[in-house]
Amino acid sequence: MRKSICILIVLVFASACKEKAPVPKEWVLSRTLQLDGVNPIGLTQVNGAIWLSDGDHNRLVKIDTEGKITETVDSLDRPMHIDAIKETIFIPQYGKDVIETVDKKGRFIMQVSDSLDAPAGVSVFENERAIADFYNNRILYFDGASWISFGKEGKAEGEFYYPTDVQITTDKIWVADAYNNRVQVFDKKGGFLQMMGQNQKMNAATGIFVSVDEVFVTDFENNRVLVFNMTGELLQVLKDQIEKPTDMMVKDDMLYVINYRNGKLNIFDKQPIVVKD
Repeated sequence: MRKSICILIVLVFASACKEKAPVPKEWVLSRTLQLDGVNPIGLTQVNGAIWLSDGDHNRLVKIDTEGKITETVDSLDRPMHIDAIKETIFIPQYGKDVIETVDKKGRFIMQVSDSLDAPAGVSVFENERAIADFYNNRILYFDGASWISFGKEGKAEGEFYYPTDVQITTDKIWVADAYNNRVQVFDKKGGFLQMMGQNQKMNAATGIFVSVDEVFVTDFENNRVLVFNMTGELLQVLKDQIEKPTDMMVKDDMLYVINYRNGKLNIFDKQPIVVKD
């Protein structure tokens, strides 16, 4: 009797574990919004609303859930990969060599430790700031107290060939090393940690977004977005409706990918993987 009870407990426990096993999922295109008159390069969110940098028209635009423009910030000079914290948007202006901030208090130029040459991306995380300094082939990073600069032109670990985007996370700095066709990861002292995507035959890794457990990279010339896990293993390649992608973000468990050339916003959600017989 005791033996039967033990076997029953084991079977129930095994069944419960099996039921709790996560169902494998993948990103699937849900809908596409046409952004009339917008050629987006970067995107971010403020209070849940999506803002886009429209580099060809030297402006930022705020859009509604149907892709219609509801607000505009004009008189910029080639805004690139933007970011935001609370209600402040940080705008790298490729043509003016400055980072400008915009919020309810007005517009201000962010003070940095050195001159920039075509800033292509900015990231903000709590009191930290990072800038992808395109023509200087480096990253400028502010830890909340002081600035450091790391990187130089080259193809070796820790070197860049036109970095285009950057993201700060809790303990790392992630860089879209655009024309080395890879992602590089650094600690917050500028020390090289890892590399990913270098074997995927990318052609211009222009944008990066890092979520809790995935790394997204735009492969601009190949019209695709690559999805990696945190160790650099390729999980998925997204191509559906993607044409000259420049940036993406995860918002409310949805993945938003912008197309530069045809001005589209592609929205993906995660769905169970369908196993074909």
